[in-house]
Amino acid sequence: MPSPRRPAAKATKSAIPQVSWRAPQPAPVVLVSGPEEICAERATAGIREYLRAEDPSLEVTDIRADDYAPGTLFAVSSPSLFGEPRLVRVSGVEKCSDAFLAEAIRYLEAPQEGATIVLRHTGASVRGKKLLDTIRSGTGGGIEIACPAVKRDSDRFDFAAGEFQAAKRRIAPPALRALVSAFADDLTELAAACQQLISDVEGDITEQVVTRYYGGRVETTAFAVADTAIAGRYGDALVTLRHALASGADPVPMVAAIASKLRTMARVAGTREPSGALAARIGMKDWQVDRARRDLAGWTESSLGIAIQAAARADAEVKGASRDAVFAVERLVTVVATRAPYGA
Repeated sequence: MPSPRRPAAKATKSAIPQVSWRAPQPAPVVLVSGPEEICAERATAGIREYLRAEDPSLEVTDIRADDYAPGTLFAVSSPSLFGEPRLVRVSGVEKCSDAFLAEAIRYLEAPQEGATIVLRHTGASVRGKKLLDTIRSGTGGGIEIACPAVKRDSDRFDFAAGEFQAAKRRIAPPALRALVSAFADDLTELAAACQQLISDVEGDITEQVVTRYYGGRVETTAFAVADTAIAGRYGDALVTLRHALASGADPVPMVAAIASKLRTMARVAGTREPSGALAARIGMKDWQVDRARRDLAGWTESSLGIAIQAAARADAEVKGASRDAVFAVERLVTVVATRAPYGA
């Protein structure tokens, strides 16, 4: 039934300005949407700072849409005796009560002068969709600040690069790669690390600076070694590996990380299914499938097979089959990064 679906798609299209979370600005109604909490927090904090800079007497009120007392939204947004500007931050809109939903939609018909309402919706559910559609239709004079999930390595890289660009600071590409690798599992910590470097370091930020600050994190990130080797960056892979080993890292997780990524590449190679469908079928996340497909660039079936054999050999060697575990992992990195014949 294609005809009923087309109008639905048009109805959800946003007709309001889309504003970056890095450059937030106030409006009568601000919809902060999407799951990435740190971006949402930055956007909301930026709006508060903007309004407070205009008028230090700003009144700030926090309410929850899922634990809502009827009448609260109108009460806290109404002008006070002295006419101070008001900022109302509403959390939990994706779990909003019926009372909040009804009052918020009614509020959009006549927003209070001098009030800024920030509505936080994580997108975790369709609850509140009628409210989102009403805002996105332009009712209430709102704007939207999207905070999409930062899942892929490229997303994290772009996020970190944006931190330095926003601060008008330069960071060397190898330094940025090392920093992202060190905090690959925690965007909040990555953001904090970027801000620390921006605050503490004068001049350009080099790989040596990142190593001095976060060498302990870099050395524990075995996947940083795996990523550079699989990407064919032989020099970077050896530098990362030797730094890790010099910091006391165990060769076993280094080999395990490379072997894991090679196995994932093998499972994905040659398939044309959409990422979501393939991920569901083989028990992976869609971003893992996307990453494995990117990793396969420059690889052939033969070179991948050789690398997997080399990983199996290195796995046995670092677990006791060889007296020199360091040599075993270095040889594996060489085979993988240069696509060299097995045993070279």
